[in-house]
Amino acid sequence: MRVLAIDPGYERLGVAIVDKQKPGEKKPVLIYSSCIQTSSKDSHSKRLADIHVQVETLIKKYSPTHLGIETLFFSKNVKTAIKVSESRGIILALAYLYKLKITELSPQAIKIAVTGHGASDKKAVIKMVPLLIEIKNHIKFDDEYDAIATGLCVLANNSLFS
Repeated sequence: MRVLAIDPGYERLGVAIVDKQKPGEKKPVLIYSSCIQTSSKDSHSKRLADIHVQVETLIKKYSPTHLGIETLFFSKNVKTAIKVSESRGIILALAYLYKLKITELSPQAIKIAVTGHGASDKKAVIKMVPLLIEIKNHIKFDDEYDAIATGLCVLANNSLFS
């Protein structure tokens, strides 16, 4: 089972490819993680197209079977919430077209699964994720940790119910 996990955004999206543990290993495997970034200098439609192309490239390169994506956290900034919703729409459509099993998780559910508390801050997630999966590359943004945490939740959820 391989998961494309995404912490959705518009300017920056955390992405990770996580795989179930290999035989004899205790931890899941982090195949890839990074952030997709769009330029504020580009038009809205170009930024959405860039997200589409980059997510589709990840799907084609890593052949995930599942998509794990965080649900929209209600924002006071309506403009931002709409743009993130549009970004999520592109990602969900791609997952459907590539026949990925889709799991949507709330930020609180991810925090509960990773830290044990739904109101945990970013620091708690950043502290716990490396204990649950080996991370070999340098992580620059917390969005990447959020994506990895999302992927871990999807793996755990599917392990319990399969």
